[in-house]
Amino acid sequence: MIVNPILKGFHPDPSIVRVGDDYYIATSTFEWFPGVMIYHSRDLKHWRCAARPLDSVDMLDMRGICSSGGVWAPCLTHDGKKFYLVYTNVTNRQIFYDTHNYLITAESINGPWSKPVYLDSVGFDPSMFHDDDGRKWLVSMISDPRKGKNKFGGIVIQEYDASKKCLVGEMKKIYKTSDEIVEGPHIYKHNGFYYLLLAHGGTGNGHGVLMLRSKSLFGPYEQDPAGIMLTSKFEPWHPLQKAGHADIVETQNGKWYMVHLVGRPIPSKGRCPLGRETAIERVEWKDGWLRLSHGGILPAIEVEEPGLEECKFPEMEPRQPWDSLVYQTLRRPMGEAQMSLSARPGWLRLYGKDGPTSKYDHAILARRRQDFICTATAKMDFSPCDYKHFAGLICIYDHENWYYLKKTCGDDGGMLLNVMSMVNGLFDESEPVEIPDGIIYLRAEFRYDELRFFYSFDEKTWFGIGKIYDCSTLSDEACREGAFTGTFIGVSASDMRSRCQHADFEWFEYKAK
Repeated sequence: MIVNPILKGFHPDPSIVRVGDDYYIATSTFEWFPGVMIYHSRDLKHWRCAARPLDSVDMLDMRGICSSGGVWAPCLTHDGKKFYLVYTNVTNRQIFYDTHNYLITAESINGPWSKPVYLDSVGFDPSMFHDDDGRKWLVSMISDPRKGKNKFGGIVIQEYDASKKCLVGEMKKIYKTSDEIVEGPHIYKHNGFYYLLLAHGGTGNGHGVLMLRSKSLFGPYEQDPAGIMLTSKFEPWHPLQKAGHADIVETQNGKWYMVHLVGRPIPSKGRCPLGRETAIERVEWKDGWLRLSHGGILPAIEVEEPGLEECKFPEMEPRQPWDSLVYQTLRRPMGEAQMSLSARPGWLRLYGKDGPTSKYDHAILARRRQDFICTATAKMDFSPCDYKHFAGLICIYDHENWYYLKKTCGDDGGMLLNVMSMVNGLFDESEPVEIPDGIIYLRAEFRYDELRFFYSFDEKTWFGIGKIYDCSTLSDEACREGAFTGTFIGVSASDMRSRCQHADFEWFEYKAK
C-alpha cells in the first residue's frame, strides 16, 4: 500500500505528469529559493527530489516580496517532445494580487531550462493544456479586486503560440462564478469530453476538488452532478484535512491516480506546522466522471499501489551535504557574499547578513520540518565580537514567526547563548547563558506543538535553554502575513554591523523519531 502523504512537509499544489515509465510531481515553493520542487518516481510510492529549475536570479527574483508570495502552483506537462513548466510569481497579495505568470521549457527534467517567457498577470495557478491537434492553451483563474466582486473571478483560457513564445488570440472565460472560490484549473481530454478540474473552496479546511466537463474546449462546462469529489471538510477529525488542489495521471497499465494537497493538524491545536503536503488517491472513471476508488469523498490514509515494478531510492542520511537539494534559502540564492564551501574545507561558512525579520538579504540555509517528532542538531564554530553579531539554529515560518537559538557577544566581550523568538511580530528572548568560546553543538527538539532547545560542548552532555515553546505558531493557521508554507529548520548568521562576520557549520542533522 501507499501511505499518505507521499511528500511530507510543505509540498503543496502538486502537479503530476508521466513521461514513459517516469512520473514527476512539481510543488509550490513560495518565497523559498530555488523555485519549484520536482520529484521523480517510477512506482508512485517512492519519490526523490530530482530538480529545482528556478535556480538563479534571472529565472526568479523574489527579493522583498511578501511572505507566502513567490512561486505559486506550478504546472508541469509534457507535449511528447519537452517539458512545459508554468508558474506564478506573486509579488503582492494585498487587494490587487500582483500575479505574474511565466513559462519555461526543457527537453530533460534536469535541464537546461529555458529562460522564463512572460505570459500574463491576469490571475494565478496557470496550467498548460496540450490538445491532440497540437495547439496549446493556457488555463488560469482570473482575479478581480473590484469592490463587491468575487476576487476569484472564474476560469479563463487563451492560446499559446510555441513558435512566437507568447499568448495569441482572444482570452475567453470558460467558467463564471459569482461567489465560489475556484482556482488551480487543469484541463484533460478523455472519451470525447474536455474535463476541467478545479480547486474549490479555498486552501483551508473547506478545500475540495470539483470536476466539470464539456464537449467543447470553450464550454459550456457542466458540473459533476455528485458535486465535490474530494474533500475533508465534512469530517473535521479525519487526519488528512484541507484535501484539494489536485491533478490526475494515467499509468502505463491503464490505471488512474490523483495527487492533491492535504494538511495534518495537531489535534490539540488545529494547526499544521508541517505545512500543506502532497497525497495520492486511486481514482476510477464511472459514468463519465472521476470517483475515488474506495468510495466516498474522503482522502485515503492508505492507497492501492498501481502494480508497477517497485523502485526504491536510497534512504536520506540525517546529515546531508550542504549542497543537497533538501536545503533552500529565502527569496534569493546565497552567493559568495553570503556563503562559502571552500573558505574552510568541509564546513559551511555563512557571512552574516540581515536579521530574521528582513525580507531582503539573509544568510539562512534551511530544510523542511517533515515529522511531528523530530530533532535538528548543528555543529557551529563562531566567535562574535559585537552584540550585533549572532548565529545559530533557526526554526522559521516567515519574517514575523521564528525561534532562534543563537550565540552572540556581550558588552564585556564574553560569549552568550540565548533563545530569541517572534510570534506575529511580538519579540521575546530568554535570559542569556555565559559560555566559553569555541565549538558548540545546538539542538532543537520538536514534539508535535512543543519545541525545546539544548546545547552541548562535547555532543554528549546536553543543557536545556529557554522554555518550552509553542511551535504550532509556525503554521499557516497562526501567522498573520504568511499563509501557505510551513516550518523550516536550519542554520543562520547575522551581522548587523559590518555584514561580514562569519559563522562556520560543519554539519546539520535532521532525525525523525
